[in-house]
Amino acid sequence: MTAPRTPLLAVDIIIRLDARPEGVILIERRNPPHGWALPGGFVDVGERVEDAARREALEETGLAVTLEALLGCYSDPARDARGHTASLVYVARANGRPRAGDDARTCRVFDIHDVTVPVVFDHPRILADYRRFRESGERPPPAS
Repeated sequence: MTAPRTPLLAVDIIIRLDARPEGVILIERRNPPHGWALPGGFVDVGERVEDAARREALEETGLAVTLEALLGCYSDPARDARGHTASLVYVARANGRPRAGDDARTCRVFDIHDVTVPVVFDHPRILADYRRFRESGERPPPAS
């Protein structure tokens, strides 16, 4: 039997620091596509998506995170120019000072209402959905 051809599976993490609840951590990507993004990456074979989210957060920001909520699943085939990727996006919190590692050139905490850098992928939409989630408590509806 031939294995089905499916999208790649990834995780992205919206990390808020306990000391800066209006902040969100973005990384400047070391690899193409260049720009700023939420910390995240691909799920390894045999790995739970929740564990992948914690691992990617630690690798890219140096922070151990506590996952608080699943914001949603983002699966538009055009969301990543490198190929069809579906991403589960988690909301997490952490303590400490973020420091760039792994695929991150640098990382910074941005005010969620004032992100002033070029953000790649569909992460501007995810950040907008997160702002609405913070204000209303409602998760974004499935894409139509």
